[in-house]
Amino acid sequence: MTDLDPPLRRYLADLVAAARDVLGDGLVGAYAAGSVGLGAYQPGRSDVDVALVCADALGLTGRRELVARLRHEALPCPARGLELVVYRRAVARSGTPEPGFEVELNTGARMPFRATWAAADRPAEDGLFWYGLDRSILHQCGYALLGPPAAEAFADLSPADLRRLLTDALRWWLALPTPSGDGPAPGAEDAVLGACRSLVRVRHGVWLSKADAGRRLLADGWPADAADGGAAADPIGGGAAGLIERSIAARAGGPPPGGPESRAFQRRVLAAIRAAAL
Repeated sequence: MTDLDPPLRRYLADLVAAARDVLGDGLVGAYAAGSVGLGAYQPGRSDVDVALVCADALGLTGRRELVARLRHEALPCPARGLELVVYRRAVARSGTPEPGFEVELNTGARMPFRATWAAADRPAEDGLFWYGLDRSILHQCGYALLGPPAAEAFADLSPADLRRLLTDALRWWLALPTPSGDGPAPGAEDAVLGACRSLVRVRHGVWLSKADAGRRLLADGWPADAADGGAAADPIGGGAAGLIERSIAARAGGPPPGGPESRAFQRRVLAAIRAAAL
């Protein structure tokens, strides 16, 4: 992974070494996911997403020891934070849409600490769609730090499960609170570009980074695409292309778009994905 900045490369190597100290031969794979796997990691902005694959189920003692070794206080993360999920090999290869993880850890200097010891402990309101979608991304774009290629370690979702989880994700984003009024709404750019990524996955069958997905839809001419209802059906009119462009610029430090326009765009994407499922 020569294109990564040295602090992140060293961190990932140290993380795999620490996990192997805890799990021994039971650690059969380690994969960089998210922005790292998609080639869109931004120092200072991005999280580090890592999936570990273990041969068998972990006991509570093993889970706790793994969290103790990998939390930020023990292994400082150079990014905003670490989002780590551990799966059994059978779950990773199953293509299930269910969470199915052994342990989940969020930790970092700018990320609230959270350790979840079993999938059953994950609150439904926090979203149970993340894991199946993340494993789909890993299947296509995961970067192997240890073990076989990610395409062999992780199975993809069925088309029906994919669309269901994408729909759940869009509904979750739409349910998040947003500032009233038309002024800039922090985080709205991620909601817009996340919706773009979902639609690109349905239309083109590929996972892209959020910004690249926005650019792909702009190249498609999707905001005024007659096949999706035409400009007359666009709830934000001809401003959709500008909204995507401003959302991309916001990830480089520009102002985020407003809440109402971003929500209107997300609703249109949700309708397009629902229509594609028919």
